[in-house]
Amino acid sequence: MNARTGTVERSTGETTINLTLDIDGTGTVNAFTSVAFLDHMLDALCRHARWDLSVTASGDAVMDPHHTVEDVGIAFGLALKQALGDRRGIDRYGSAYAPLDEALARVVVDISGRPYLEFVATMPEPMIGSDFASSLVEEFWRSVAMNAGLTMHIDLLRARNSHHAAEAIFKSAAVALRTAAAIGGPADEVPSTKGMLA
Repeated sequence: MNARTGTVERSTGETTINLTLDIDGTGTVNAFTSVAFLDHMLDALCRHARWDLSVTASGDAVMDPHHTVEDVGIAFGLALKQALGDRRGIDRYGSAYAPLDEALARVVVDISGRPYLEFVATMPEPMIGSDFASSLVEEFWRSVAMNAGLTMHIDLLRARNSHHAAEAIFKSAAVALRTAAAIGGPADEVPSTKGMLA
């Protein structure tokens, strides 16, 4: 089987990002985005997806992490799309629940080629730490779904702590994505009645 990896170098007036993703890895993560909470979430995501990730990002995060979080999500989505290739043999669908203490999240994903995000999550606190707005969790996943061609439904079922809520979302997404991207069908078959995922 060909290596399922994606590499993206993305530079704008706001950020510069270098990212490599291997979706047949073991969960090795080197994330240096200059946004500490984002690094923490990327580590949780790829460790539990068992994907290898290397990412560096620089830019205007000192002013506001918004651009960095959004742009890393874009790069991650593009790298995932590359790594999936023509999507032959993948299981395509995945779903998972993940708890973190009082927080419980559910993610359902279809590697459909049709980008869509349904994000139903009332974050209990507006900030996570001193500089990470809870709303950035949705921004990251919207960027991933739109650029990877995923249909994703993310539901936060309960939470009293936004850190726990975000981490439950990232971990449930990890398991759902790992399941959907796994090679479980015939290697020459695209899992679609149309014969393509787009």
